[in-house]
Amino acid sequence: MTLLIIGITVAVSLLAFSNRGLFEKMQLNAYQVYHQKQWYRVVSHGFLHADMIHLFVNMIVLFSFGEAVEQRFSLLESRGMIGDSTLHFLILYFAGMAIATLTTIRKHKDNYNYNAIGASGAVSAVVFAYIFFSPTNTLLLMGVIPIPAILFGILYLVYSQYMRRRGGDRVNHDAHFVGAVFGFLYPILLEPGLIKVFFNQLF
Repeated sequence: MTLLIIGITVAVSLLAFSNRGLFEKMQLNAYQVYHQKQWYRVVSHGFLHADMIHLFVNMIVLFSFGEAVEQRFSLLESRGMIGDSTLHFLILYFAGMAIATLTTIRKHKDNYNYNAIGASGAVSAVVFAYIFFSPTNTLLLMGVIPIPAILFGILYLVYSQYMRRRGGDRVNHDAHFVGAVFGFLYPILLEPGLIKVFFNQLF
């Protein structure tokens, strides 16, 4: 499923690079979502990216973590702890994408000129689901420094909050933060007993 999402996202992003009308119709415009009820944008914007670098970074991160999370869901399904693992991965990804927009819509609902694009909220949800399942695994901070996944997650959230308050870089840090929190909580919503498994890995 991870590879399918990547394939569709790459195809739509590349198409929208050369089709301004499609790009404008799919991007997250908080004003149009809130006042004109164009709710499809809370998902459609996740298939758009600003440029090739933006697309590549999101898709390589999704590729790096998505299949591992799918495997964890499959294991839970085989143990009878959750229902269909593929469905739950899709919910994690697309609900993460949609929920990550809520703060943005509330903040910018009266600003017609504010737009947002990218799968970062959904990708953050997948990364933080991975951190929940494997908090002691090693991740690379800044792509170089090896640290435990749980520490990476904490630093990511702190950084997202700091940059949200600072502003000025045209990055939707609200979406990163909200998507990440949702991704971490989603496995607990499915099976509350998993919180014990999480803490047992830490202590």
